[in-house]
Amino acid sequence: MQWRLAIHGGAGSMRPGRLDPEAEHKSRAGLAAALEAGAQRLASGGSAVDAVEAAARALEEDLCFNAGRGSVLAADGHIELDAAIMDGRTRRAGAVAGLRTTRAPISLARQLMERGPHVFLAGTSADELARSLGLEQVANGWFATDERRRQLDELLASGGFDDEVKYGTIGAVAVDLNGHVAAATSTGGLTAKQWGRIGDSPLIGAGTYADETAAISATGSGEYFIRAVAAHSVAARVRLAGVSLQQAVDEVLADIAELGGKGGLIAVAPSGDVAFGFTTPAMYRGVAGPDGSKVSVYSDSEER
Repeated sequence: MQWRLAIHGGAGSMRPGRLDPEAEHKSRAGLAAALEAGAQRLASGGSAVDAVEAAARALEEDLCFNAGRGSVLAADGHIELDAAIMDGRTRRAGAVAGLRTTRAPISLARQLMERGPHVFLAGTSADELARSLGLEQVANGWFATDERRRQLDELLASGGFDDEVKYGTIGAVAVDLNGHVAAATSTGGLTAKQWGRIGDSPLIGAGTYADETAAISATGSGEYFIRAVAAHSVAARVRLAGVSLQQAVDEVLADIAELGGKGGLIAVAPSGDVAFGFTTPAMYRGVAGPDGSKVSVYSDSEER
């Protein structure tokens, strides 16, 4: 059995030559660092859950991505964070939404998964649980950056909405040396979203899912991924229809496109098969295994 790790840092409208070269370099470096964080766990015999939490934490700490520090701002100027994690071996899961002060949303989701009996906590109660468990708390403004504030001001001034920019949700899926899979997803949501809005990322079966068939993490226009029950649909197509993991990913993204949504999916199977798919011009992504690692932003034909 060989381990595998796949990650994403969001899908969106990025195109070759149109991204600031320094920003692209930093984003690629952040993906590489997250792959290394997760790969270290897997290569040393750690669990898939350990790996996806480690990779997601690295991306939450990276200002390039819309999760943790560097998250986008809601219409009221605050940052609200959502995350979920799921163990495919047991189908235990933990999810949190509307966090404002917990530095590591994905770690709180894991604590909730392991503590039980609840799967999903939201708002101040979730932050209070994190505080009681000793998870670091920060001021809400700590998550913000000048660039994210500029993006909010620009969208509010134009009356627009973050639908054509970039879905910077982060996610990780992994299979460990024992053939067990896990998935993790974390996000700040959409710029100028209605405060209190919850997308697909923390919803088990929509933006995050793992069972004995596959582990899946999503990024994109969350309302459509919720309606398509996207992540679970990938696993169900593999399990019930017998299609390949890649075909299942492609079919679910096509279904979402018919509804009017767009975005991307990453998935891994216990066999070590990995699938990527996106209906936007690009998706920050990476894959690692015993044979090395690779990060990408654009379509395979456009990559350097």
